[in-house]
Amino acid sequence: MLQNTHSLVLYGLIMFIAGLGIPVMAALNGGLGNKLQNTPLAATILLFVGLCIALIYLFTSSGVPKTLFVAGTPWYFYLGGCFVMFYILTITWVAPKFGIANAITFVLLGQLVAMTIIDHCGFFGVKQFGLDLKRLTGLVLMIAGVLLVLSKPQHS
Repeated sequence: MLQNTHSLVLYGLIMFIAGLGIPVMAALNGGLGNKLQNTPLAATILLFVGLCIALIYLFTSSGVPKTLFVAGTPWYFYLGGCFVMFYILTITWVAPKFGIANAITFVLLGQLVAMTIIDHCGFFGVKQFGLDLKRLTGLVLMIAGVLLVLSKPQHS
């Protein structure tokens, strides 16, 4: 149990840090898209840099892969990059016009809805977590918190 607790803390911390990077990436790439006056080019540069990092990590951590395809793997498992590309293009284009907080707030709302449906139904082979009253309450509170971020501050 102790190791499990440490794993949960470690995984939580890693994902928290990953979450910190999302609005930073949105601001940097949105700025690059504005400077270049070219959203697709900014997205391509971002993905190229990411590809270089991923390749370095791949080859230094596990060597040259023997195959890209494993029998029995559903074809749709290979489509995650479509969602990454859509996110990068839209956040690069929308965030500078809509605001980083507004853009990320709606991204979070989408994530909350998708994670609930995926977990509840066990889609894509993930561990299934049913939507009980406790989880539903937490989800509603998270959504309320995310929406409060959108409210305009009152100036005295």
